[in-house]
Amino acid sequence: MTSAACAIESGDGCVYCMLDVHAGSKRETFPAGVNEWRSAVGCSIRAPPVEGKANKAIVALVSSVLGVSKSSVTIVSGQTSSVKRVCIYGFDKDTLVKTLDSLL
Repeated sequence: MTSAACAIESGDGCVYCMLDVHAGSKRETFPAGVNEWRSAVGCSIRAPPVEGKANKAIVALVSSVLGVSKSSVTIVSGQTSSVKRVCIYGFDKDTLVKTLDSLL
């Protein structure tokens, strides 16, 4: 099993996580595996990548799975890309890696 550690790094008051997003999926899943080549954690959402719907769904799904508020999850880059960098408040790097690894 691959660890999510390759996709996580500490930042300025938050932890950054790279996501490899698949919009328009049949079901929503996070984490949905690890893409070692992209150094990203998989994230599948139902919402289409239109007018920010996918980005809103990503924030809602990640915050729900991690048990933090939606305001604690921010997409800081990749708004129009399938690879996104997300800032998550309320976690340190080790805790987030352990949490994601336990869900994989």
